[in-house]
Amino acid sequence: MIAVLTADIVNSAATPAGHWLDPLKAFLKSLGSSPADWEIYRGDELQLRLAPEAALMCAVRLKALLKSLPEDLDIRIGIGLGEEDYRSERVSESNGAAYRNSGRSFEALRAGKIRMWVTSGRPEEDRTMNLMLKLGLQIMDGWSRLSAESVLMSLERPDAPQETLALELGIRQSAFSQRLARARFDLIQDLLSYYKQVYMQQL
Repeated sequence: MIAVLTADIVNSAATPAGHWLDPLKAFLKSLGSSPADWEIYRGDELQLRLAPEAALMCAVRLKALLKSLPEDLDIRIGIGLGEEDYRSERVSESNGAAYRNSGRSFEALRAGKIRMWVTSGRPEEDRTMNLMLKLGLQIMDGWSRLSAESVLMSLERPDAPQETLALELGIRQSAFSQRLARARFDLIQDLLSYYKQVYMQQL
């Protein structure tokens, strides 16, 4: 089983690409090589292949990254889980259930006017997970730039003390903790744990 993320940047047309493209590419490069593992195409769309256990964490990190930038940016992400029948030198030319499920998830985003969706071919699990994502997005869609920045740092360096992360931002630990509280980071962590519990138990 693999995971495939299909996404596009929200409000990219109103923002110079240089403001968000370099941070996005740096993030993607940390996950794999292009074009085998990820590609950016049509200017503001991307596809990413990665391990299934990392899919939702990656999606949340991508959202936090885009929302931590000074512009009013966001991202829509369709997550597909499943098998890979054919792996090309380009992720956009690879095939299998994971890719088809990712495409279905991305179509569901537009139909439902939401910004994150999972399709695995397991309807009961998907129904529950996507309901939880809808509720979680009520929080994540409202992150401020500062809250998103703190969430991103905490997800990328989970073992780092808050004091260390706060120092790097030039703020007090209490202020950093307040940002995470406003972002409901505790609930986001619960959501990530639930995803692994539901989908990774059969790996």
